[in-house]
Order: sequence, then C-alpha cells, then structure tokens
Amino acid sequence: MSGVAQQRLAQERKAWRKDHPFGFVAKPRCLPDGSVDMLHWDCRIPGKANTPWEGGVYPLVLKFTEDYPSNPPIASFPKGFFHPNIFDNGRVCLSIINSEKGWRPSITVKQILMGISDLLYEPNNDDPAQDYGYKIYKKDKGKYMRLVKEQARKYSDEKYSTI
Repeated sequence: MSGVAQQRLAQERKAWRKDHPFGFVAKPRCLPDGSVDMLHWDCRIPGKANTPWEGGVYPLVLKFTEDYPSNPPIASFPKGFFHPNIFDNGRVCLSIINSEKGWRPSITVKQILMGISDLLYEPNNDDPAQDYGYKIYKKDKGKYMRLVKEQARKYSDEKYSTI
C-alpha cells in the first residue's frame, strides 16, 4: 500500500477500530482475491432511538480517490433512498463532504458518518437534493414520518445490519 490516500485511510481504519460510535460500521471492502480495497468502504448507520429512523440500519458506501484527503469521498446510500438531502442516485448532499463548501482534509471518516447520521434526523432545508423528499418534508410532516418509518422497516432486515 502506497500513497498519501492509502496511508491516511489505513490510519483512519486503525482509529475507527479503537473508537467508533456504538452500532456504526465502517470498513474497507474485501476483494475476491482476499486483498483490501482501502478506497471503497462499506458502512452502516444505525437509526437513532426515539426517531422515525429507529430500527433501521442504513447502508452507505464511501468512495475515496487517490487524492484523498485533499478531496472528500463520495458518500452514497442505495439508489432511491428517501431523504430531502439525498439525491435520487443515493449520493449524499452534505457540506462537510463537498469540496466547494465545508470539506477540510482534517475531517475524518468518523466525523463524516456522524455528520450524515445527524443529517438523517435533521434535514437541511437550505440545500435540498431530492425534490420528492423535500416537498413532502416541507408540506406534509405526517406523510414524511410514515415514509421514513417504512424505510426504517425496509432497512431493518438482517442483510443490512451486517457486512
């Protein structure tokens, strides 16, 4: 393993193993030959208790490039994920992972996942990414909560809770 990105991600993995939020998962992808792809991480974000997201374990992929940490990773939920700040293709719209807004090379994987977790519960009305989710969130909170609870049930399946 060589390069700044690879070294930084190895350090991030080591730090994550020592200290990560309960219920969260973040690990580099294993390739068929048994090697590790440090540039693609499979993650899980647990739904926060006492919110409509509770019970879900939300799959997220972090894709890094060789110019990390100069540039942020791309964070994506599955295509069609329901949320005002998630594009239809699953890509997360969040300032701390946007190189033109809030990205800084000092931001860690842990901070990214915590930021995305917070965004799930507290959508950013000033930066909508998904028209459908945004309109429902703004106009019909009851329907929004029902759709979030449906999604939590969808992602409570065991296949989403383990990697």
